[in-house]
Amino acid sequence: MMTIKQYVRAESLEQAYQLNQVRANRVLGGMLWLNTSKLAVNTAIDLSGLGLDQIEEGEDAFSIGAMVTLRQLELHPGLNAYTQGAMAKSVQDIVGVQFRNMATVGGSLFGRFGFSDVLTMFLALDAQVELYHAGTLSIQEFAQRTPDRDLLVRVVVRKRPGRFVYQSVRNTRTDLPTLTCAVSQVDGAYRLAVGARPMKAVLLTDEEGLLAQGITPESARAFGEYAARTVPTSGNLRGSQAYRTHLVQVLTQRGILELGGDHHGA
Repeated sequence: MMTIKQYVRAESLEQAYQLNQVRANRVLGGMLWLNTSKLAVNTAIDLSGLGLDQIEEGEDAFSIGAMVTLRQLELHPGLNAYTQGAMAKSVQDIVGVQFRNMATVGGSLFGRFGFSDVLTMFLALDAQVELYHAGTLSIQEFAQRTPDRDLLVRVVVRKRPGRFVYQSVRNTRTDLPTLTCAVSQVDGAYRLAVGARPMKAVLLTDEEGLLAQGITPESARAFGEYAARTVPTSGNLRGSQAYRTHLVQVLTQRGILELGGDHHGA
């Protein structure tokens, strides 16, 4: 159980950032995974008063504040219209509605959790992350960075012509995922994000041009086999390494076929 000595509701990002430079202090997200730890926190930093709990849709992009909940992602009409429902599908099996009403985008992404459906989806969306000190980074660069004392302010998803599909396998519906898989085609380029390997999500592109001539059952199978050879996996209590590698191939193939209009998959 986590213990907290004192609590501060930050009045500015600068105040929150300065407080967060102290190692014994912690930024509060949704207080779900963090609260299961055995941390002794000196100062808990609350960002809820900084207006970061909104999804703003503009002509060119969505701006998603760090304190936006997963339930807001699930229900946002514009975001789900843009992703053809993939955003809602990526979070709808995360525990339950009560949990998603509290879990935040910032908390989900900043921890770079290996089981994160949210990181997998944003990788496929080619999103950008705005950090208070480091500025704007691609979600891929952010995911590879060593966690530090910066603040995640918002996530930006640019609107570009694209198609998106989300897949996952769970032993039970509300359990942590055994494997997550998001595929997209944006501006003609294919992106594959695979998470819960059980390590954090990684991104794969069609470097071998397997889909260059379009999506067919044969090209989808070839790309699935390529993904299975390329994406590292390992085993834990939710699945063996061999099972996860098999899932990489199957979910990738199904996702690519769905991108091409075959909603029955493979």
